[in-house]
Formats: sequence, structure tokens, C-alpha cells
Amino acid sequence: MDSIDSELAARIRGDIIHGVYAQDERLTEAQLCETHQVSRTPVRLALRILEREGIIIRGEGRGYRIQNVTIADIRQAVEVRGHLESLAARLMAAAPGKRDFLPAMIEAIESIGELVDRGRLDEASIRRMQAANELFHGSILKGCGNSYVGFACQQISHLPMLSAGSMVFDQAMLETPQQLERGLFRLRLGNAQHKVIHDAIASGDAARAEAMMREHSHTMIDYIETFEKRDGALTVSDLVSYSAAEFITSKQ
Repeated sequence: MDSIDSELAARIRGDIIHGVYAQDERLTEAQLCETHQVSRTPVRLALRILEREGIIIRGEGRGYRIQNVTIADIRQAVEVRGHLESLAARLMAAAPGKRDFLPAMIEAIESIGELVDRGRLDEASIRRMQAANELFHGSILKGCGNSYVGFACQQISHLPMLSAGSMVFDQAMLETPQQLERGLFRLRLGNAQHKVIHDAIASGDAARAEAMMREHSHTMIDYIETFEKRDGALTVSDLVSYSAAEFITSKQ
């Protein structure tokens, strides 16, 4: 269970990402205490978390100023995460303890494959697919033998589409059978890439594992570019709505 300051930081972060506060707007402890009906201590701790993340910066006096996250920020962070995960895949291919994590990767691949083969998307299947994707990507970060890779990924995981194993689900997938099949095809392709990554790591082919993970991680960039072309003035809040969690909520 998250601490009260972490939960509060998540709520404030969500408000910032969704545009509740304007760029450079001043944020004070007193203001947040009143808004969230909490004491100053958790507010102070939550603000420190957000300051470390770069979402707010300390202003003059005791207040902070909002640093709204942009689409460009997300794109840059996705590129960084892609390089980190590619490095993790390469390192894991040569890691002595990789065999301990390979069964979990296979379990994730089989789970996603089974769910996609059902040919439908509902709340239960999306939850399981998201969990399996987190298991796959998390296993590589844990099994690469370099804890700093996972640590670096964690530092940007608060941003939309940046947590381990984040998945994107477009509401347009449900509008017609053709669009659903197109969406399921993308999921099959992503899982096929998972299989190639697993096999390369298992066989010790570091170069192939790294190259395929780089291609796989670029999918998020492709999604952002697709949404930008289709939706025009794409916002960070729009990207949040494409996450698995928001997709599930919208279907309830």
C-alpha cells in the first residue's frame, strides 16, 4: 500500500497532467492542504516527490511553480526508456542468472497470445494482458543484472505511457470489426516481438535481443505519431486516456 504522501503526489500529478493547473501557476502548501483536506506534512513530502520528478520547480518564497508535461517531453522520455530496455535485453542475454526469469517471460507471452486469440477486448482480458506485459518487461529489467537500468526507468515511470509494460488501447479499435482486427493484429505483432526477444536472450544473442527490443519499444513513438496525425492538437491528457487503465475505466 502506498504511503499517504505518495498517494497525494499521484493525485496532484494527475491534476497537473490533466491541465488542472496552468503552466507556471503558483502552488502552495496551504492551497493543497485545503484542496485535499490533509495536513501540511504529507503535502510537503508530496511536493518533494514532484520536485524530484521535475513536474514542479521551487519558486520564490515558499511556493512552487507548475512545469506542465508536454507531448515532446513524453516522446523524449519514451526514447530514453527504449534505449534503457534495449540495454537491459542485451545485458540479460549475457547475465548468469537469466534462467531464473525466462519462465516468467514465457508465461507472459503465452498469456497475451491466449487473450489475443480470443478475438475480443473486454475489461478482464485487458487487465490480464496489461499484467502479462508488465511481467514480461519487468522480468527483463530485473534479470539484466544491472539494477541501475531499472532504477533509471523508475525515475520516469510517473509519466504517461512510461511505466514498465505500459500498453496503449485505442477506443477506435471497438468501432468496427475491421478496426478491432487491426488492433488485435498489432497486439499479435507485439507479442511476436516478445517471442523473438525471449529467444534471443535465451540463446545468448545479445545483438538480436537489443535490436528487437529497440524496434519493439519504438511502438510507443508510432502510437504518438498516429494519434497526432488523427487527433490534431494532441494533449498529454489524451495520451493518458489511451492507457490500459483508462481504457478499462471508460468501458465500465
